[in-house]
Amino acid sequence: MAMEPEKKPAVSNAGAWGMNVVSSVGIIMANKQLMSPSGYGFSFATTLTGFHFSVTALVGWVSNAAGISLSKQVPLWELLWFSIVANLSITAMNLSLMLNSVGFYQISKLSIIPVVCLMEWILNSKHYSRRVIMAVVVVAFGVGVCTVTDVEINVKGFLCAFVAVFCTSLQQITIGSFQKKYSIGSFELLSKTAPIQAVSLVLFGPIIDYYLSGQSLLKYHFSTGATLFILLSCALAVFCNMSQYLCIGRFSATTFQVLGHMKTVCVLILGWILFDSALTIKNILGMILAVVGMVIYSLAVESEKQVKIASHSSIMLDSKLDQEDVKLLMDRSNGIAHSDTELSQTKC
Repeated sequence: MAMEPEKKPAVSNAGAWGMNVVSSVGIIMANKQLMSPSGYGFSFATTLTGFHFSVTALVGWVSNAAGISLSKQVPLWELLWFSIVANLSITAMNLSLMLNSVGFYQISKLSIIPVVCLMEWILNSKHYSRRVIMAVVVVAFGVGVCTVTDVEINVKGFLCAFVAVFCTSLQQITIGSFQKKYSIGSFELLSKTAPIQAVSLVLFGPIIDYYLSGQSLLKYHFSTGATLFILLSCALAVFCNMSQYLCIGRFSATTFQVLGHMKTVCVLILGWILFDSALTIKNILGMILAVVGMVIYSLAVESEKQVKIASHSSIMLDSKLDQEDVKLLMDRSNGIAHSDTELSQTKC
């Protein structure tokens, strides 16, 4: 039988990571201008996320209608619980940022890495080598040096941070699990979940934002500049969401978290270039340490991959040799049986 040629993905691994980093950093810069008091003062983060998923859902619908992407079946109850977890992640992150100091908020985001590792070990029986664990620690420590300043803890803030970390970790692991379980592509899965998240966030987002900021969306003046930046933020969110699903589906939630901290480094550098943010020796040393950790992590994961490939090849070779041995024994057995038949005919 002729082997069918392996279908190449439309976006390469490097392209998926590049799309995620560029779109994530771009959306942070756009939102900084949109939401800062010196910019357009749009302090409705949850509602803005609802706009993001609305545009993403629209793009998914157009893509399905045009036949560019296929719509596969995923049970509605699974989509619903996933959307609830994802929306809790967004809401809890916003509450955590409001109730906690910036330092504790950054620590809670860094804690997503070990929580993801623990969840993958419990749910998927995934094991990590010492090199990978060491690299994760180096990255987390480096990013911590870059970003953590004051650390203040209160009960409400701690509970919100706990929910945010748990839901974010579970959401990212579930993305990869769904893609494997239902053999569904990243964009197809995103097209399924985006409408549910969009409806819920647009309906409840203004209420949550009113609690967070004390301002009503109905009283906000949508100027031309603010509207353009909202549209820019939504456009970047489509690429950001797509690339997140692509990266987690191809790699793992842990890899996405570790290498994803490259965005933190880029945001610090661009903040220094574009917004005159302070960049101290401490920040620079932390960034260097984080990048070194990412390199170590990448090399460790690649090394593990090569070991698995070599092990798989060895098993396949042993299996092939075993099959050949069985075939030779069967041929030999058939040959002996044929000789016995001839001898018995001769005697007769």
